[in-house]
Amino acid sequence: MAAALLGRLKKIFAVEIESWGRVTKIFKVKRKDFIRISSLSIAGVLFGRLTSAATVGHIIKPPHAVMLLTDDGWRKCTVSNENYFKYHDVIVTAKLTANDLVVLLNSPKIAIKEVKLIWNHHLGEKALCLGDHWERTYGDVGWSKPDFGKKEPWYLTIYDENSTACFGVKTGCNSICSWSLRPATLELSLNTRSGGTGVWLGDRELNLANIVTTCNSEPESTFQTQRRFCRIMCEQSRLPKQPIYGINDWYYAYGNNSPELILKQSRLMSELVSDTGNLPFCVIDAGWAKYAPALPGDCCWQEDFSKANEKFKDIQALASQLKAIGMRPGLWTRPLCAKSTDPKNLLLPKIRGRENPLNPILDPTIPENIERMKNNFVTYKLWGFEMVKHDFSTFDITGKWGFEMKDQITEEGWRFSDNSKTTAEVINHLYRSIREAAGEMYLIGCNTLSHLSAGKFELNRIGDDTSGKEWSRTRKMGVNCLAFRICQHRSFYFTDGDCVGLTTQVPWEKNKQWMQLLAESSTPLFISAQPDALKLPQKSFIKDCFARAAKVQPIGEPLDWMQDNLPNKWRLNNREVDFDWN
Repeated sequence: MAAALLGRLKKIFAVEIESWGRVTKIFKVKRKDFIRISSLSIAGVLFGRLTSAATVGHIIKPPHAVMLLTDDGWRKCTVSNENYFKYHDVIVTAKLTANDLVVLLNSPKIAIKEVKLIWNHHLGEKALCLGDHWERTYGDVGWSKPDFGKKEPWYLTIYDENSTACFGVKTGCNSICSWSLRPATLELSLNTRSGGTGVWLGDRELNLANIVTTCNSEPESTFQTQRRFCRIMCEQSRLPKQPIYGINDWYYAYGNNSPELILKQSRLMSELVSDTGNLPFCVIDAGWAKYAPALPGDCCWQEDFSKANEKFKDIQALASQLKAIGMRPGLWTRPLCAKSTDPKNLLLPKIRGRENPLNPILDPTIPENIERMKNNFVTYKLWGFEMVKHDFSTFDITGKWGFEMKDQITEEGWRFSDNSKTTAEVINHLYRSIREAAGEMYLIGCNTLSHLSAGKFELNRIGDDTSGKEWSRTRKMGVNCLAFRICQHRSFYFTDGDCVGLTTQVPWEKNKQWMQLLAESSTPLFISAQPDALKLPQKSFIKDCFARAAKVQPIGEPLDWMQDNLPNKWRLNNREVDFDWN
């Protein structure tokens, strides 16, 4: 037995070991802990150094191979040593630090589309895998058997017979990253495209990503390991000072809103607020801005998001009225909408998914456009708004929704005005600019790249739209998305599972459960309440939910998330709660 374990140690850690006595001296771990860790084959092969699992986890070894995608196709790098990989004058450096593996790229003369890092491994037969999504999730996340070749955005967690190993990149990286498993390899793709072409770095050395990993430690559950790993990936989040809750008009008005309707809803709902030390928000959703001449009824595509339309006229006065009612005013916006009169040289080129001439998109690499967008956020602040929800930017840049990004996040062949920056760098700059202009206003990122939003926005809409019309949509986009992204809550941002669409079209017994889950999970609670649906039972329950949501609570935990993509069993406020989502 001891001889077999010594042989395993030599293979795993690539060190010379003469006796079992030297094992405890080298690794300083208890024998039972070592047996548990080495039983997780993928972790044993890939982790190069054991550290404290309670702090930084484990350090992944440098890759066994590195591939580059250029205009001429895939090219394999030669290995100078275990940290340097070369192809002509392109150098990829895999630099070990105390806490992570830093990947650097130098390519002065060749445009690089993608860098792929490859590790050899052996995956257990009973392994289950969990990935993330590029931006919002779409009710399609969950534990499953390995799907070889599938792109798993940002991070990948592998559960193998009571052991858990997590592989990811730190938030805010300069490439768009995805993991994938093959029968004998683990791969990390670092998408360095600038739009749909390779990035031209010139003399710049670019830090593509910082790779971090961890294993579970006793007595952690897999969910607890995942939560701890999210804290490892995001070293510095930006969080609201208090829990967030409130109202929104979208799921009963769907853009057909007005000041009168918003004030009516606000007065009804403000009567149900009991915690005056933490007031709710009223977010005015799409429909308030100046309409485009060719799209006079399109609330999601408007001409000028620095001006209110005829219905809203004095929107600054509306913000003041909401404050007088006891609501903190919030506003929805779409940052990259161009005006119909904007010259072509300010716009992104037309591609599939972004070809409608009535929907021109501003190029975010042009300073003039960034300044226009920043001025909009400064204007919202001057109007008196305390929260802004900005939407559509990933779709507007890439021409795709997250669920469409299976092979590539955007069409090949197009470029930004400035193609010396990767798409991730361009988006990071956009987000930082919004953050700078917003000042102390809270920001909700919607349809934003999740891993690049962390640390910049206080809240992130973690799933696609719920519904005020179809319970099945709320169940899919709400329950599933919250269950598999609540591990990011208070580590990346506040995870916003979207609204309770409280209307006469959705059964109250179902919406009541969704409202309870949001109210007691410590995540933001937003209710979009049709006034006609507010009867005595609804008002009483909302009052209780508002009181809970206004206070700091333990983060909810989906207890059966490894068996069910719509978990019914949750731990909320230190008790088990059963839901019936069907």
